[in-house]
Order: sequence, then C-alpha cells, then structure tokens
Amino acid sequence: MVAVEPRTAYPKLRTSRVPCSGRDEDKGDHGIWAVTCFVVRNGHRGRGLTYPLARATIDFARQRGAGALEAYPMITQPGKQITWGDVHVGPARSSRTPGSSRSAAPPSAGGHADRPRTTKRHTLTDGPT
Repeated sequence: MVAVEPRTAYPKLRTSRVPCSGRDEDKGDHGIWAVTCFVVRNGHRGRGLTYPLARATIDFARQRGAGALEAYPMITQPGKQITWGDVHVGPARSSRTPGSSRSAAPPSAGGHADRPRTTKRHTLTDGPT
C-alpha cells in the first residue's frame, strides 16, 4: 500500500521543514503530489517491494494530472537497524528513479538528527512545477 495524493491534502506538509526547506514555491500548488507512506505487509518485507511501489506512484500521479511527484524519504545508514515506524516514508534509495532529482533542501532539513530526511522530486510534465 502507498499513500499518494496532492501535497495539499496533507496539512502538516505545509508547516514541515522537509518538503519546502530551501525552496521558494507555492505550498498550495495542487499540481504537486506527495508520497507520504509505504506499507509492505509483514512476511513480505525485505524483498525489494518498495522499489516497484515507488515506480507505480509515478504513473498513478501522472494519470491524475500531477505536474510533479515528491517523496520525503529517510536517509538510512548501511548496517543500521531501522524500525518500521521510522522508515514508513521509505528509504532514500527507493525513490531513485529516472527523471527524479533531490531538491535544494539539505538532507538534514527534516526528521530527527539521527533520522535525516530529504525531498525527492520527479517532474511529470514539461511545465514549470
């Protein structure tokens, strides 16, 4: 399961440092969509299923008119155990897809010092999103 819809549907994102830190853009832009949560059923985790889920969000958002799709993944450390509650936003490596880019926001812009997050954006149109 994946939570993905217009960024404006998530009021907390308007005040969070993660999506908009270091960027000057309209926080009320309905054309920017957000991926806020990934859930893989227990017993199926650790099989790389987050990658195809992340790729599927691109087509899902594009088909519904999104101009850009953002994710706010956690930057994980190799070998460090992470609980499900911490990584529900997905690890940063899962949002590496062709056409995506990291925003100007520094990796430490959100989350906690020991759980840094970043913003990844995938532009879906040729327009100025």
